Amino acid sequence: MPGADPNTAARLRTPPRHRDHPAIAGIGAVTGYGWGRERLWDGLLSGKSAAALQRGYGTGRAEDAWVALVPDGGDPQVSTSRYGRAVHEAAREAVADARDRGWRPGRTVGLLHAIVLGDVVNWRDFYLVDGGNRRSRDYLRLLPSTPVSMLMQEFGFHGPAMNVSAACSSANVALITAKLWLDAGMADDVIFVATDLSATPDMVESFVRLGAAVTDAEPLDACRPFQEGSRGFSMGEASVAFVLTRSADRPYAAVLGGAMSNDAYHVVSVDPTHEQILDCARRALAAADVAAADVRYFNAHGTGTRQCDVAEHQLIEHLFADPPHIYALKPLAGHCQGAAAAVEVAAAALGYDRGIVPAAPIVAPAHPRLLDGPAPFEGGITLKLSLGMGGNNSVVVLGAA
Repeated sequence: MPGADPNTAARLRTPPRHRDHPAIAGIGAVTGYGWGRERLWDGLLSGKSAAALQRGYGTGRAEDAWVALVPDGGDPQVSTSRYGRAVHEAAREAVADARDRGWRPGRTVGLLHAIVLGDVVNWRDFYLVDGGNRRSRDYLRLLPSTPVSMLMQEFGFHGPAMNVSAACSSANVALITAKLWLDAGMADDVIFVATDLSATPDMVESFVRLGAAVTDAEPLDACRPFQEGSRGFSMGEASVAFVLTRSADRPYAAVLGGAMSNDAYHVVSVDPTHEQILDCARRALAAADVAAADVRYFNAHGTGTRQCDVAEHQLIEHLFADPPHIYALKPLAGHCQGAAAAVEVAAAALGYDRGIVPAAPIVAPAHPRLLDGPAPFEGGITLKLSLGMGGNNSVVVLGAA
């Protein structure tokens, strides 16, 4: 076209998925490694688990257990609850990070909070410890709507605000929902937070009895996704936040698409046919306009349980003619339940920005495509799978921003 602006022509040649999809522009994290995304990043690169031996677990609460608890910290002016402080600090860090990267909030900023059980510790104390000493207003801080409301007040945002819950798939589902809001024009930007601080003795014991969690061995010995000898996962805690937007100068990674489905099979077990998981992955790729052959990295659910290992092996076998690189982070950060996928998406997004895939080290005979510790990031598409109890499947597709 005579006289056309070459920059305009270049933009027109760029596939829509690289131009128009929202991107992660800010990241905040509170994990077993400590308060702040740099603590998470450094912890993952160390190749060492965030877990430590914690007292008061097991039958009779007389045993030590390997659990990755969020340490005490945060702003005491925000909340007397460790949970409430973690939610706020993760969101504050993400918003500040996004602003540093050139984000300016649009007219309508929404908020999504991915949770499963909410403030488990304080619910327990409310009924069993406080007794007659509690005030009527103490109940308000336990409501799932309270952290959402407090964040909207702090930032002065007025877009849609809600909680999302889909068991251990909650964070992936919330990220997909945030993209749907942006695509539908319901919000100009979305703050997305995923929080799970539920690794209490009662909760951990329940997962141990289910045969899923392991507390009597160091995580890298017990949790070995895609490796021989895996027994299950170590429990972890986290609150992770993102700013999802189309207007930032230096975003981390683009959210190209996603899909979610349900096995409709069992409240705990994975459907052994794995048909819905495979279909979910295919629909996510179609939504992102990405071919399976273009996927360079598979960011696994990676619990290390037999059911999930079999499901993910079959997914890789049937979806990819040439399998991508594989990595799983639960051996390091622990299984953070409703926040698990957020920890893993944060690691992937930081990897796009910093040129490193923060994979866990291999400790036993493994799948030939499993990465062994931190590796140079080669670019390309990342497929992120997350599975939740109740048959909740979700897949997110990430790409370069």
